[in-house]
Amino acid sequence: MNEEINGIYDDDGNKINPDLIPKPSLCISCKKDGMSGEEEILCNLNRADQQGEEEFMCGAYVPKDPNE
Repeated sequence: MNEEINGIYDDDGNKINPDLIPKPSLCISCKKDGMSGEEEILCNLNRADQQGEEEFMCGAYVPKDPNE
């Protein structure tokens, strides 16, 4: 048996393709957008968990600095 176990999964054990998770405008305006590693995984999980919700909320949101 050669099962792939890396990646991220939903609560039902289905593998999540991060490229297919819609990115709300709040994420695009966040300083953490485009980060890799653990932060990217947390953002993907948060977005995947809220798919289909009327309003997207993120407690880790940090607005981009327009001067950067």
